Amino acid sequence: MSTADVNEMSFEDAMRELEAVVNKLERGDVALEESITLYERGALLKKRCEKKLKEAEEKVATITLDGQGQPTGTTPTKEM
Repeated sequence: MSTADVNEMSFEDAMRELEAVVNKLERGDVALEESITLYERGALLKKRCEKKLKEAEEKVATITLDGQGQPTGTTPTKEM
């Protein structure tokens, strides 16, 4: 398990680590205390992935189209 700051991870890195956490928990071969630590880390990773996906969805949603449906640019999004 990584000790990297979850808030600095890319979507791909967070997803990869989340998958590893889930695999370890599903195997059930870790001690209770480690399971709790893994679960807490997994919750943070899940939240990070959801945030990054939401940011990507907002960027896609702001692409403006012309009359023929061609992208012409983007509109600014509100800062969170």
